[in-house]
Amino acid sequence: MRRNKRKTEKGWECHFTEEEMAKQQPYAYWLNAVEKLGNTGKLRLLESFGSPEEIYCAKKESLSYLLTEEQLLALEKSRNKSMPEDYYKLSEQGIAFYPFYHPRYPGRLLHIPDRPFGLYAKGGLPEDTKRSIAIVGARSCSEYGHYLAESFGGQLAAAGVQIVSGLAKGIDGVAQAAAIRAGGSSFAVLGCGVDVCYPASHKNLYEQILESGGILSTHPPKTPPLAFHFPPRNRIISGLSDAVLVIEAKQKSGTLITVDMALEQGREVYVVPGRITDRLSDGCNSLLLQGAGAALSPAQLLQELEDNVWRGQSMMHTECVREVPFFNKRIDLNEEEQALLKLLDFYPISLDQIRLMMLSEKRLQSLSLPQTMEMLLNLSLKGCIKREGGCYALSEPI
Repeated sequence: MRRNKRKTEKGWECHFTEEEMAKQQPYAYWLNAVEKLGNTGKLRLLESFGSPEEIYCAKKESLSYLLTEEQLLALEKSRNKSMPEDYYKLSEQGIAFYPFYHPRYPGRLLHIPDRPFGLYAKGGLPEDTKRSIAIVGARSCSEYGHYLAESFGGQLAAAGVQIVSGLAKGIDGVAQAAAIRAGGSSFAVLGCGVDVCYPASHKNLYEQILESGGILSTHPPKTPPLAFHFPPRNRIISGLSDAVLVIEAKQKSGTLITVDMALEQGREVYVVPGRITDRLSDGCNSLLLQGAGAALSPAQLLQELEDNVWRGQSMMHTECVREVPFFNKRIDLNEEEQALLKLLDFYPISLDQIRLMMLSEKRLQSLSLPQTMEMLLNLSLKGCIKREGGCYALSEPI
């Protein structure tokens, strides 16, 4: 019978047959959930006892040479007769568990620092043979950031790239939703159990990701979304990816934790530049100063990745990527309306500011205040601009 082999960087090698692998699964599930041990402690036990089952059955005297009193107490408390049944109930919920030596455990995670002992998955797993990008950024993103997350998420996914993120509000969720609409696959790494949708407002997106990709976590089912779970989960987001793309991040941001993890793992980091006066771009612009790559468009980023990350691989061709056209509505606009649009941006400005800017455009200089307001109303009705209080801004790029 064929034996599964997966060697770790510390020398432990799995020689389980498929039958033995299946037998070990409930015990690996148990070992993964034992608190206080840590990934290093669990690997040390595996190296000493050879299998999760042997660890489960080991006597206290044998374990005491390898564990502290606190660790030994945690392991003893975790043993229970219902353990096998608890594991087999996972499949009834559509949840799978993969220890690091399992053939389906993502290969990208095998060599990252502090690799997780095991991974829970609802839905599918990222494919090792397909290209993968993490898209992360601000939860309270601007309209500009929202558009860019849609553009990059959709076009990268359409080019066959797997999109990995955290299902969070803002950039994460927007990019993942765009990837699904483009017919691609997306994977969400949670700071809670895979059976817990967080945030709850993303329930529909959660379900869509299950159909197109998968929901992943290092935490057992029913684990709540506690704050201290999220920084460690960021290393899984970057670890599952070939590179990380940052779209909007403040100077002190959780997004930058993902960047630090990515750099520690040897991943390339790319950043969408932002205005120097925009606090949501402070973190991004700072990363550019530190040497991160600039992402100026999906096509340009794909070419950068092809040249610097994916060279020699043949799963995808960047020439299949086409830029999404901006403002399909422009054919319905007259010359004055198009000229007025070019004066606007995503950042809302007042009517007085617009009137001042119109003086620099010959086609707009002679327009009266009522005519200007009428044009702004028409552009709003056509979906080209939006009004926020007494100010106006683009609803999508020109």
